[in-house]
Amino acid sequence: MIGVAKQSEHDQQTHISKLSLTNFRNYAKLSIDLDPGAVVFSGDNGAGKTNLLEAISLLTPGRGLRRAPYADVAREGGDGGFALHARLDGPDGPVEIGTGIAGGDAAGEGGRRVRINGAAARSAEDMLEWLRVVWLTPAMDALFTGPAADRRRFLDRLVLAIDPDHGQRALDYEKAMRGRNRLLAEGSRDGGWFDAIETQMAETGVAIAAARAELVRLLAAMIDRLPSAGPFPQADIGLSGTLESEVGTAAAVDVEEQFRRALAEGRDRDRAAGRTLDGPHRSDLVVQHRPKAMPAELCSTGEQKALLVGMVLSHARLTGEMSGMTPILLLDEIAAHLDSGRRAALFSILEELNCQAFMTGTDAALFSSLKGRAQFLTVDHGTVGPTI
Repeated sequence: MIGVAKQSEHDQQTHISKLSLTNFRNYAKLSIDLDPGAVVFSGDNGAGKTNLLEAISLLTPGRGLRRAPYADVAREGGDGGFALHARLDGPDGPVEIGTGIAGGDAAGEGGRRVRINGAAARSAEDMLEWLRVVWLTPAMDALFTGPAADRRRFLDRLVLAIDPDHGQRALDYEKAMRGRNRLLAEGSRDGGWFDAIETQMAETGVAIAAARAELVRLLAAMIDRLPSAGPFPQADIGLSGTLESEVGTAAAVDVEEQFRRALAEGRDRDRAAGRTLDGPHRSDLVVQHRPKAMPAELCSTGEQKALLVGMVLSHARLTGEMSGMTPILLLDEIAAHLDSGRRAALFSILEELNCQAFMTGTDAALFSSLKGRAQFLTVDHGTVGPTI
């Protein structure tokens, strides 16, 4: 479950001081020194700006901000593998983190290796001990109008940033559900197998729902701290899902038993559908624009973007308070869709958060108000250098 903040470490920034890439996307070999605070990557479309953010996003569990297969991440014309290395400076001193895949391993999604200070990590979750990474990309602009699966994925990444065990719970639940779905597809009537799998789904499913509900409660309180008439409107957030609605009103063991019984009673229905129809894999994140009392999906594109930025910034603040580590923020093409007032407000909040924030844009002029307060780098098809 979500833990208690390490107050003594809070307000001490963790930042990437050096990033090195080998055979990653369009970078054959790259090594750049990075400053704390704001870092602006500018350059033409297709130059490789987002590729740099994607590399940083792989310093956390999962497949990064593009969710791409590793075969797509490895540079075309390389040996099929890739490597990235980051030197972190934080409250516990310097830390070296490396990750990647060897040539020939790209087809295997489980093949990514992680090393921390030269030693093999037990799993990618070990990186969460040293840094947290949160991102906002143009693909997320359709979050409120797109499928519920996108919002669940977004929600689970928010949970993972403050609850490192959440990723393993989700993997365990998905594995159990795949096993149940296979039994359903085969027409199995083996009650023993179903009972065992459904018990595991109940335990992990309720834990997932409880962690989501707790995140929403904490994030809602943080959103309340946003100015009521500020540039990023307050959002009312909630969860739509049977388990999520029950975990706050009954003991976890009782909710598990109810879910286990519902799965058992629903076998014939699920067998006809060919899949499991109830569970946290069907839940949804519900968002409303508080000042307008309007569902987020009905708001204008600009309002949706402002809502999302406000939520991500509130989550960054929450992550810092809960984990003792202000997260590294990846904001892809963030300035292009914000007016000058909102851009200025964003830059001010990033400074207040005391975080390292990587931002990209085709026009460095959109970040001109950060001159003297940010590191400006120009990206040009495989090379990165100071912006002149």
